[in-house]
Amino acid sequence: MRAPAGTFLMNSWYMAAWDHELIDGKLTARTILEEPVLLYKGDSGKVVALDNRCCHRGAKLSNGRLEGDDVRCMYHGLKFNAAGKCIQIPGQDNIPPKLGVRSFPVVERQHIVWIWMGDPAKADASLILDIGYLESPAWRGVPDYLHYDANYLLIVDNLSDFAHLAFVHTKTLGGSEEYAFKSKPLAIERLDDGFRVERWHMDADIPPFHKKVVRNLKKVDRRNIGRMHVPGIFFLESLFAPAGNGVEKGNREGAKEYRNCQFFTPETRRSTHFFWNYLHDYNLEDPTIGLSLHDSMVQGFMEDKSIIEQQQQTLDADPEFKMNGIASDAPLAHFRRTLKKFIDEEQANGQVRHLSALQAS
Repeated sequence: MRAPAGTFLMNSWYMAAWDHELIDGKLTARTILEEPVLLYKGDSGKVVALDNRCCHRGAKLSNGRLEGDDVRCMYHGLKFNAAGKCIQIPGQDNIPPKLGVRSFPVVERQHIVWIWMGDPAKADASLILDIGYLESPAWRGVPDYLHYDANYLLIVDNLSDFAHLAFVHTKTLGGSEEYAFKSKPLAIERLDDGFRVERWHMDADIPPFHKKVVRNLKKVDRRNIGRMHVPGIFFLESLFAPAGNGVEKGNREGAKEYRNCQFFTPETRRSTHFFWNYLHDYNLEDPTIGLSLHDSMVQGFMEDKSIIEQQQQTLDADPEFKMNGIASDAPLAHFRRTLKKFIDEEQANGQVRHLSALQAS
């Protein structure tokens, strides 16, 4: 069942897949914004995104067969080209000119497959965020995917306040509960398309994930800069330097940096595709560092995932329950207001012909 209008921001680029998910002619089925989508690369290497329902009897095209850049439904054999037009019906010479399935604008860039679910006339590729480190030889990471049985905005909430690192991730990503009590945001910038938060923790214990890959360091000065973009894209710049070296004044000697990119693409109102990569800028010749960091991130994400999915269950059990804000909720409150403004404007201007999130509260 299609989501009610106003459920999601439609005229926006969402991450649909990592490029490696579409290798070897794989037909990938993925529900995005409650729409069934088929993703694939044909012989030309160009990414294609189609409605994953054959227009004849609704069979899944992802169970079909790739033929060059075309896909054949293996129920009654109808064949569709990359634009979604039906180009062959076995045993029938006349093909109605309008017979076909919806195609979605897609762009492959920096190892990401982006999809536009709204009005295709408004699909401007220049609006896609530039994430240079994903293809830079100066950075190394392991891209991955998780599935959440929870609304994507609950994940946004989770990442809007770094203080949860101290309690949820004490033994993985955080280091100690001191992080919540002694570090405060240096700056919270409320932006037109999200927010930016910078947070420092000086003379801090080394978090377990960093200690696994960096030896012989006692204390660190730690900086996190989080940037959240509408509709749900998060970047985190992390810097660790030997305590007392003056990194806050610009001395980067001995500093090591990380780049964390996370993409929350709604599957439904209560489930989310979570794409991510955690990259580092040192000892790039050693693949075990990236693997260790990847494993640590998975441990941390699973800690979040457990809480967030139970949170969704709690909210579903009592739709009348109201969440109350505290001071540290300022970024997430701004994000939800900003997203709601985008959705309201989209609906008011009639920019989407059909389709579309969670009411920002």
